[in-house]
Amino acid sequence: MVFDPRMPAREACVLGYQLEHWAAETPDEIAFMFQDGEQWTWGQALDLTRRAARGLADRGVKKGDHVLSWQPNNREAVLTWFGLNYLGAVYVPVNTAYKGNLLQHVVQLSDASLMICHADLAPRLDDIDTGLLREVIITNGAAALATLATHPAAALLPDQGLDGMPDPVEPWDCQYIIFTSGTTGPSKAVLSSYVQGYAMGPEASSYIDGRDRILINLPMFHVGGTVFMIVTLANGGSCYLDSHFKTDAFWPTVRGNQITMTCLLGAMIPFLLKLPAGDQDQAHPLKKAVCVPWNEDAMAMGRRYGIDMRTTFNMTEVSSPMVSDAYPPEAGTCGKLRPGVEGRVVDEHDCQVAPGQTGELILRTDRPWAMNHGYYKNPDATAQAWRNGWFHTGDGFKYDAEGYFYFVDRIKDAIRRRGENISSFEVEGEVTAFDAVGEAAAIPVPSELGEDEVMVVVAPVPGRNIDPLALFRFLEPRMAHFMLPRFIRIVAELPKTPTQKVQKHLLKEAGVTPDTWDREAMGITVKREKIGA
Repeated sequence: MVFDPRMPAREACVLGYQLEHWAAETPDEIAFMFQDGEQWTWGQALDLTRRAARGLADRGVKKGDHVLSWQPNNREAVLTWFGLNYLGAVYVPVNTAYKGNLLQHVVQLSDASLMICHADLAPRLDDIDTGLLREVIITNGAAALATLATHPAAALLPDQGLDGMPDPVEPWDCQYIIFTSGTTGPSKAVLSSYVQGYAMGPEASSYIDGRDRILINLPMFHVGGTVFMIVTLANGGSCYLDSHFKTDAFWPTVRGNQITMTCLLGAMIPFLLKLPAGDQDQAHPLKKAVCVPWNEDAMAMGRRYGIDMRTTFNMTEVSSPMVSDAYPPEAGTCGKLRPGVEGRVVDEHDCQVAPGQTGELILRTDRPWAMNHGYYKNPDATAQAWRNGWFHTGDGFKYDAEGYFYFVDRIKDAIRRRGENISSFEVEGEVTAFDAVGEAAAIPVPSELGEDEVMVVVAPVPGRNIDPLALFRFLEPRMAHFMLPRFIRIVAELPKTPTQKVQKHLLKEAGVTPDTWDREAMGITVKREKIGA
């Protein structure tokens, strides 16, 4: 028994114990719903989880093992996650858009020997060095793989399940590893404990309770998707798992499934505001939403549809340190620090700046394990992020005398498009692989829908010319859809400092110039690849 009163009991925050609790208390209550109409009660969820755990254990998975899950939002992805955590193993989800070098990097970094993979994604594994990966369980169909031993989905769900959790699992054990975008190097693998998930979700979301049904349409390879599943597991409510956000289907889904709460990010709100207005705009069960960013569109969304709108700040490495009340007073705010979290806005020497001045947001908590416990196999990045006993977010903030915090800009060299954090380092690595490109800089430029569009500024190899369309076609099969540049600008050479560092601020100031190539102006559209249905 742990004496420390700051530490939640494992029954409150560890997934296996949570499932067993609700299966005993409310076995016949609906817990999880899927877009194909399938529903699980809490009793059924525990039974299916025990079967998935048995299937994984039969493949040699044990407590502490890393196992990759490369699947869209569906029942198999949930069973993979739940089955792994029931064993005390670590759930390692992978972005379904990944391919090529980025996919190879995360697969190798994971140190996983087993992957649970959707059939539509499996062929991409043939094109990479899969490192320690030796076996793949193929779900949702059959797919040929040239290099790995494969097993059908039945291997994930045998007829007979385990009788109980084979090993004790503690709050400080690692629950999942989620890959976050690299900024000055390749993507990093964030180690997250059960306590971090608890702090990020149920503790920070006290406005959500067991009567709520949450619409989850953010992917489970991001914390935006996992966190609301964790909330459901903690409070015994229910959730509806959708594959992705769909503007035209949003309100029918809300009304048809009695959704009371959801999360709205980036361009979702502008899309919903563009729907034709009608007298049924407030005839729905949705009462609560958390949205990022907090701006005039978010306020208009709440007024039009009659929803209590809140905002927050979060990232994979932290635990929702700021949450607002409904309708915070100022646009741009992320709310106030919640209890148990300390935050400062500091200069380059970690000295706090005055109210109204911009600096870097740094954070710490009064509970052990309530934020990430490092980057897997990257001690240098861990030490740099956690220097002086504080976690350095890399984000520019300011604060006011009333305790409200305001996001200003990214200090780190990243781009955010449609809810995805994009590493400029990784974009530039793919662009410079094109034989006519001598050097490249990836920068964000404002989008009409909020957040950023991706722009690359390229300089040719001496004596060569760059065809922007040819460059784009080269990048298409190599990059995730959300990373593909909309804008390509060709210059003789990139502006640099005397120490030969690219002056990206000058490129950002210039923005989209008259000579910049725009794929949308060329009639080229980029959409996410459909995985499964």
